Amino acid sequence: MKVLKFGGTSVGSAQRIKNVEKLINNGETNLVVLSAMSGTTNALVKIGEQLYAKEFGPARQLIEELFAKYQNVVHELYADETARSKAVSFINTRFDGMRALCKNRFNSRREKELLAEGEIISTHLMQFYLEEMKVPSVLLDALDFMRIDENDEPELDYLAQNLARELAKHPQHHLFITQGYICLNADGDVDNLKRGGSDYTASLVGAALQVDEIQIWTDIDGMHNNDPRIVNRTVPVAQLSFDEAAELAYFGAKILHPQSVNPARLKNVPVCLLNTMAPEQPGTVISSQSTGAGVKAVAAKDGITALHIQSDRMLLAYGFLKSLFNVFEAYKTPIDLITTSEVAVSVTIDNAANLPQILADLKAFSRVQVQENQTIVCIVGDMISQQDEHLGRIFQALSQLPVRMVSYGGSKNNVSVLVETPHKNAVLQALNRDLFGL
Repeated sequence: MKVLKFGGTSVGSAQRIKNVEKLINNGETNLVVLSAMSGTTNALVKIGEQLYAKEFGPARQLIEELFAKYQNVVHELYADETARSKAVSFINTRFDGMRALCKNRFNSRREKELLAEGEIISTHLMQFYLEEMKVPSVLLDALDFMRIDENDEPELDYLAQNLARELAKHPQHHLFITQGYICLNADGDVDNLKRGGSDYTASLVGAALQVDEIQIWTDIDGMHNNDPRIVNRTVPVAQLSFDEAAELAYFGAKILHPQSVNPARLKNVPVCLLNTMAPEQPGTVISSQSTGAGVKAVAAKDGITALHIQSDRMLLAYGFLKSLFNVFEAYKTPIDLITTSEVAVSVTIDNAANLPQILADLKAFSRVQVQENQTIVCIVGDMISQQDEHLGRIFQALSQLPVRMVSYGGSKNNVSVLVETPHKNAVLQALNRDLFGL
C-alpha cells in the first residue's frame, strides 16, 4: 500500500481533480489524503473572523462567493446528471450549515467545524467523481481514526487501531479516500492539525500502516536547492535524508510541512515529493539513506525576532541559563537559534505572541535588546558543519553581507545564519552562486 497526499492546488479545479483520478487509479492499493481546494481554507478563516466580529453581512457575502466557486466546479466536473445531482445536494447541505452560523453564537468549537469544511467537501467531490468513472473506492471519514490528545499531539495507537479497523471493513477494495488536516480532539470535538496539516496526516497514516511509500503531490517538481520565487535558477534535489528534509522544512522550505517528516522517519517509510502538473518528473525522495557529504539546499524562514540578553553577573550566576530557558518554557515559546558568550546570550524565536510577557520576566534578571524583522537562512547537507571546505564556501559567499548571528555545530546537517529580512534575497542569491554555481 502507498499513501498519496494531494495539496490544495492539485485539487484546485475540476480539471485538476480529473488529473488526480488518473494518478490514483493505477491498479495499486492506495490511500489518498486530500487537502481542501486551493483558497478554501483562507476563505473559511476570513468567514470565521467576520463571524467573531458579528459582521454577519460580510460573512454571508464571503460564504456566497465560496458557494459560487463550488457550484462552478461541480458543473464542470461531472458529465453524468446523477453524479452532478448528488454533488449539488451535498454542496447545498454543507453551505446551508455555514449560512446557519450567521444566526447563531460563533465560538471556537464552531470555528473548528467551519475550518473542516474544505477537506470534507473536496473528498466528497472526489468520491462522487470516482463513482461516476466507475472506479471502486471507499471514502473514509478521518474523524473515525484521527485524534489528538490534550496537548494537541496525535494519538498514534488510537490512529493505528482505528484505521486498521476501518480498512478491514473493505477487504475487496484497493482505493481509499480520506481527509487531511482534520481530526477529533481529546474532548471528542472536531479539531485540526493546524495549517499544512494534510502533509502531517499523510505521514501519520503512512507510518501507522507502515506503507511502502508516502507520496506528497504538489505543484512543484520536488524540493529545490533554493527558493525559486527569489532565485532565478534552482534545481530539484533528487534525494535527501530524513534529517536534511526535516531541517529544510522547519527552516522555510514551503513544499513540506515541518512536522510531516518525523512519523515517516520513525517507521522508516520513504517520502516522495512529486508534481501533479508534471507527474513524469522524478521529484525528491526522502529516506534514511544518505547521499554523501555536501551542501544540498538552502531555505529561509521569515518572521523571526532576535533577543540579545545580557547579565552583569553572568560569570557568577550559574543559574542564569536555567532562568532564561525557564521563561521561554513558561510561555511555550520554542527557541530556533542560540549563541552564547561570557557575558551574553542571543536567541531567536518565530512566535512573538507572548513577547511582552517574556520580556517582562527576562528584565527581572537581565538587560534585553529586541530586533524584529529578521530571517534565518539555513544551509543544509550531510556533515557540512564538520567540513572546512563547505564552511569556507558558505562564509565566502556571505563575506560582503551583514550577518547578525551564526549557528553551527549543534547539527551536522545545518549551518544557519540570521540576517535582517531586507537582506534575505541577496543572501539566497549569493549562496546559490557560490555553493551551487547557479
